[in-house]
Amino acid sequence: MDIKEIDRLREEKDFVILAHYYVDGEVQKIADYVGDSFYLSKVATQVSKENILFAGVSFMGESAKLLNPSKHVYMADNTADCPMAHMVTPEQIEEVREKYDDVSVVCYVNSTAEIKALSDVCVTSSNAVKVVKNIPNKKIYFIPDSNLGHYVAEKVPEKEIIFCDGFCHVHKSIDVSLVKEAMKLYPDAPVLVHPECTPDVTALADYVGSTAGILDYATESSSTEFIICTEMGIFFQLTEKNPDKKFFSVGQRQFCPNMKKISLEKVIEVMKNPKEEILLNDDIMEKACIPLKKMLELEK
Repeated sequence: MDIKEIDRLREEKDFVILAHYYVDGEVQKIADYVGDSFYLSKVATQVSKENILFAGVSFMGESAKLLNPSKHVYMADNTADCPMAHMVTPEQIEEVREKYDDVSVVCYVNSTAEIKALSDVCVTSSNAVKVVKNIPNKKIYFIPDSNLGHYVAEKVPEKEIIFCDGFCHVHKSIDVSLVKEAMKLYPDAPVLVHPECTPDVTALADYVGSTAGILDYATESSSTEFIICTEMGIFFQLTEKNPDKKFFSVGQRQFCPNMKKISLEKVIEVMKNPKEEILLNDDIMEKACIPLKKMLELEK
């Protein structure tokens, strides 16, 4: 693949390329910015380029559009989606609001713009605990991820958490028995776990945090071996930043097939022929921005 061609198109078509940690390393390598979904959306507000190419899944592109309404946002692959983002419905939210007085609907950023628009505040995996602590309401409906919700409930016992039954199939597939096997094989390796994993796995962790947090922990740690319990796309950044350290997975299912749809060929094709821009109606844009902005207030 001709990297010069990508660079030429980037300048000629005025594109900035944003890549999530979970896409293939060859795509991360040519991106202008690499990170988790909300970091990338915030970065997009600070760049001068008119066109945003998002190498990730659809809810990430929607978040970028919500925070950057005047920019043009395109996905590297329009079919790349996140199943968990669809694991809560407007009807479920309405039912909970009717059943419980004074409930706050807390929406993980891994959700559709429609669901964000029906929520009170958004959270990321890195700020969920802090934001929920700062919400005045005692009752919290945490959507859509059950595992992150249980992690927050453990850290904020003073709140009554009402759980949704959504999940990330990648993190749910990281079985506790596989983690224990890896711990026997690499007894000196700290276990670094994403909070989308099941509670029995997070209970074994030396560190629980977002993908960015896992990367920072491994980089700053004096340890030289680590057991990584999240999507394997992060291994590219882990080894790039820590060439003298070793990183071990706990099974063969630690990959997201939707993230792996993104390729250099597709990046080039979108820059050559930008189409199917992410467009959201004005009502959704206005309402979905409110919980995102509320998150930024509460995390301070």
